[in-house]
Amino acid sequence: MRTSILVVMIVLTSIITSAQTYWQQQTNYKIDVSLDDKRHTLKGFLSIEYINNSPDTLEFIWFHLWPNAYKNKETAYAKQILKDAEGKKRWREMKDNGYIDSLDFKVDGKKATLQMDEENIDVAKLILPDLLIPGTKMLITTPFFVKIPTYSSRSGHIGNSYMICQWYPKPAVYDRKGWHPMPYLDQGEFYSEFGTFTVNLTVPAAYVIGATGTMKNEEERALYQDIGKKNQEGTLTKYRALPPTAKKTLSFTADNVHDFAWFADKDFIIRYDTALLDNGKVIDVYTYSFEKGNPNWKSSIRYVEDAVRSYSRWVGTYPYQVAQAVEGPANLMSGGMEYPTITLITSPRADEPELDGVIAHEVGHNWFYGILASNERDHPWMDEGINTYYQFRYEAEKHRSNSFMGSYLPDQLKTVSPEELLATIYTTISTVPIDHAIETPSSGFSNEEDYAMTAYIKAATWMYVVEVSIGKEKLEKVMRSYFEKWKFKHPYPEDLKAEFELITGMGFDEIFGLLQKKGSL
Repeated sequence: MRTSILVVMIVLTSIITSAQTYWQQQTNYKIDVSLDDKRHTLKGFLSIEYINNSPDTLEFIWFHLWPNAYKNKETAYAKQILKDAEGKKRWREMKDNGYIDSLDFKVDGKKATLQMDEENIDVAKLILPDLLIPGTKMLITTPFFVKIPTYSSRSGHIGNSYMICQWYPKPAVYDRKGWHPMPYLDQGEFYSEFGTFTVNLTVPAAYVIGATGTMKNEEERALYQDIGKKNQEGTLTKYRALPPTAKKTLSFTADNVHDFAWFADKDFIIRYDTALLDNGKVIDVYTYSFEKGNPNWKSSIRYVEDAVRSYSRWVGTYPYQVAQAVEGPANLMSGGMEYPTITLITSPRADEPELDGVIAHEVGHNWFYGILASNERDHPWMDEGINTYYQFRYEAEKHRSNSFMGSYLPDQLKTVSPEELLATIYTTISTVPIDHAIETPSSGFSNEEDYAMTAYIKAATWMYVVEVSIGKEKLEKVMRSYFEKWKFKHPYPEDLKAEFELITGMGFDEIFGLLQKKGSL
C-alpha cells in the first residue's frame, strides 16, 4: 500500500511540476506613427514594456526588423522568391524597395547597442545595458523610419493603397526551447510574443483605416458604423473627410494579441454589423472593400459573422470585441493573410462560396495562429493544417463545396450530406502523392506548391484521420479543451498530443507518428 501511495505522489508531483514549468514573455507596445502618402514612408516612435517571465537572466534580446527584407537581393526573402520565375517578376515590379532605419534603442533611458545579424539584415540582437533578471521588466524605446515597399509580399503599397504589416521593430520569441529569431520569408510565417498594443496612427484625413483591435476615437468609430450600416443595407455611402487635406490621429488598442496590422485607402466601402455569438456575447464586425472590386463583397459581413460563430462553436468562443476583413487590390494574387482581429483577402474573381471559404479560412486564423500561437515557422501544420480542416468542414456544411477540389467537385456530391462529402474529399486527397512529412518546417520546402499541399492539405487530412479514429464528438471535446488550456499561449505538437491523451485516455503515439510519415497517410 505504501508503494502505491508513493507512486501516486510521485506522479502528482510530476504533473504539478510540469504545469508550473510553462512560462512566456510579455511585450506591451505603445506606437506612435505617421504616414507620408507622398513619399510612402512611416515615421514612428516605439515603446515596449518587456516583462521577463522566464527563469533566465537575459543579456540581450533578439529583434526582427522585417521591413529590411525588401531592401536588396541578398535578404532571405529575396533569395527565396528569386528562385522561381513568378518571384523574379514580383521583384522586378517592386519599384520601391523597403527598409527600416533611424533606430536609436534605449533601455530604461540608457543607450543600448544594436548588433546586426551577420547573415540577415532583418534580424538584430539588442545588447542590454543592464541584465534583465527573472520576474522583472524594462522599457525599450526607439524611433524608427520605414520606407514602404511596393506591395510584393504581405506588406507594402500599390499607389496610395496601403497594407502595413510586419512594419515595426519586434522582439523575437524566447520560450522554453530558446530564442527564435527568424528572417522574413514569403513562404513561411511567424511566431511572436503576446501583449497589449496601443497604436496611434496619424494619416491624411481622407483615409479609411482598418486595423487590429478597437478604434478608440468615438466620433470616427460612430461615423464608420453609421456609414457601414447604410452600405450593409444596400445604400452606397462613401466616407468623406472634411477637409480632406487635414491630418487625423486614430487610436487603436488590443489586448492578448501578438501582432498589429493596419490598412489604409481613400476608397474603402465600409460595411458594419454586430454579431451575437452562442454564449450571448455581441461583437462588432467590419469589412472594407472597393466599389469596383469583387461584387460578392456585398455579403462579406455575413461571411465574417458565420465564420466567427462556427469556429466559436467548434473550438472556443471568440475572445475579441471586433472581427474584420479587408479586400485587397485586384491585381494581387488570390488568397489572404491573417492578423489578429483583421485579415486581408485577395480573391478578386472568387464566386460566393469561394470568397466565403477564403474569408472563413483567414478569420479562422484568429484561433490557429492568433489565440493558439504556435511556432508557424517550425510547425506550420499546427496553424495551416488544422485551420484548413475546419475550413473544409465550414464549406461542406454551408455550401456543399470544397476549395481544394473547386469546380472539379462532381455535381452529385453537392446533394449528399456534409459527412459523406468530406469522406469523399479526404479519400480523394489521400490518393494524391505528397512526398513531404507533415512535420516539416517552412524552410524545408523548395516551392509553394509542396508547402501548400503538405502544411495545408495533408495536415487537414491528418486531422480527418484523427476524427475517424476517435469520433467527431471526442475530437471536438479535445479541441475545446486544448483551446481553453492554451489560449493566448504558445503550444507545441507535444502539448496538443498531451491534450488528446488526457481527454481521451488513449495513447496517441501512432497517430502523431503519422506526422513524420512521407508519402500518403
